[in-house]
Amino acid sequence: MDTMTLLPGTVPSSAPAPVRARAAVPAPPVQVQALSLSEPLPGFPGHRDYVLVPAEDGGRLFWLHSVVADGPRFLAVPASAYFPEYAPRLPDAACDELGLGDVADARLYCLVTVPDGDAASATANLRAPVVVNPATHQARQVVLLDPAHPIRRPLRR
Repeated sequence: MDTMTLLPGTVPSSAPAPVRARAAVPAPPVQVQALSLSEPLPGFPGHRDYVLVPAEDGGRLFWLHSVVADGPRFLAVPASAYFPEYAPRLPDAACDELGLGDVADARLYCLVTVPDGDAASATANLRAPVVVNPATHQARQVVLLDPAHPIRRPLRR
């Protein structure tokens, strides 16, 4: 009878290769927030219903995506994550329209522009945040009159 010496972790060439099956691990559900804009975003009159979808796990980058199949999609960041000092004065009419009894309850998202796909040059629009009432899922883009809030603020400093 022939004997064969195998080194640890080796398999004889005549033996079938071991099959290691991994149990399928379900992906965690993506938390999507439905939003209904009281006014469409400028330039997109037919789109009022969107979903806010995380673009990464850290909660610092989102897609604001129209629910219409081929509708617009915007990159958005929570203002507080990138600009902790950002505290614009929101018009009372906009807060009333969104049902915000306290401005502190609002969530502010800034739309992001990535020029020519260069992430290092990405800017956020602080002049026109998307204001969200998280309790009602009502939202609107509010154009601020205060010139202290730039239209193109770099995400990186």
